[in-house]
Amino acid sequence: MKNPHPSIRSKKAFTLLEMTIVIMVLLALINIGLFSSRKMDEWKLGRAASETLRDVYSAQRMYLAENPTVAPAALTSALLLPYMASNASGTLTAMPTVKSLTGAQLGIIVTTSPPVINDGSGVAYDPSGSTRDSLWDIGE
Repeated sequence: MKNPHPSIRSKKAFTLLEMTIVIMVLLALINIGLFSSRKMDEWKLGRAASETLRDVYSAQRMYLAENPTVAPAALTSALLLPYMASNASGTLTAMPTVKSLTGAQLGIIVTTSPPVINDGSGVAYDPSGSTRDSLWDIGE
């Protein structure tokens, strides 16, 4: 016997369940992309900070090579500025700063060798948690 009511659902249509699964997969992929992008931005900030520290460290070594009787604790930003590679044109008037993960501008402590980033209270800033990874520090 034939069913008097033909099926209303087309064979080519999606069910609500299928659409929900597709939307959930798309949302998961978007979240993974945003998380990866955020981590990449953090890595870029750390890399830029380590490059700035390398420039300061290089200036420290050049200054101390020309002035071997000066102790690293006696170094100042003004003494190191002429030796900075980023100051080749002589236009730098202050020690460069680095940007923290929260967007704050942080200074560099030049009285230690190698130099470290100042978190604002005189303590070294390194959110990576390792002094050997060359992010937020010079590394080994």
